[in-house]
Amino acid sequence: MRVIAGSARRTQLKTLDGMDTRPTTDRIKETLFNMLAPYLYDSIFLDLFAGSGGIGIEALSRGAMEAVFVEKNPKAMEYIKENLERTHLKRKGMTMSMDVMTALYKLEGEKQFDYIFMDPPYGQDLEQKVLAYLSGSSLLSFDGVIIVETSKDTSLEYVKELGFSIIKTKEYKTNKHVFVEPSGRKGIC
Repeated sequence: MRVIAGSARRTQLKTLDGMDTRPTTDRIKETLFNMLAPYLYDSIFLDLFAGSGGIGIEALSRGAMEAVFVEKNPKAMEYIKENLERTHLKRKGMTMSMDVMTALYKLEGEKQFDYIFMDPPYGQDLEQKVLAYLSGSSLLSFDGVIIVETSKDTSLEYVKELGFSIIKTKEYKTNKHVFVEPSGRKGIC
């Protein structure tokens, strides 16, 4: 896995062996960031279930002002810190080695994010727990977008009940990115 574009372009990132973190492939990451590119500059990015940090690091490399990485696996967090060092983006990254729900609670009132990206373990309904929390939270900025990476067959139809709208879905071979924003806003993606 590598950084696709920006200041850290072509830098190889360390990832955990096996499927514990399921790193987003370069092709899928490139597609995602091609959609986000016009809006990333000076944004604040939250990378939940961060794994090796590849998504948040890509955002920083492409001009995001700051990224917060949340990952509870200690070995994966070591790799995030090492990858931030390798890419010379350490000063723009904040790491939180803890459960996602705990991190969200700790960030409440401290920061607002333009993008909240999550790639939780599949089949555990963690995206629903996070979205339920975010529905009553001040963590998402007024124009902010939540991006959920999930298995292709996972339904997010419940988001309407939480006060969100799906503004775009991009499907790949086995997974998809679902772009979500608070209902009643005009989508940017």
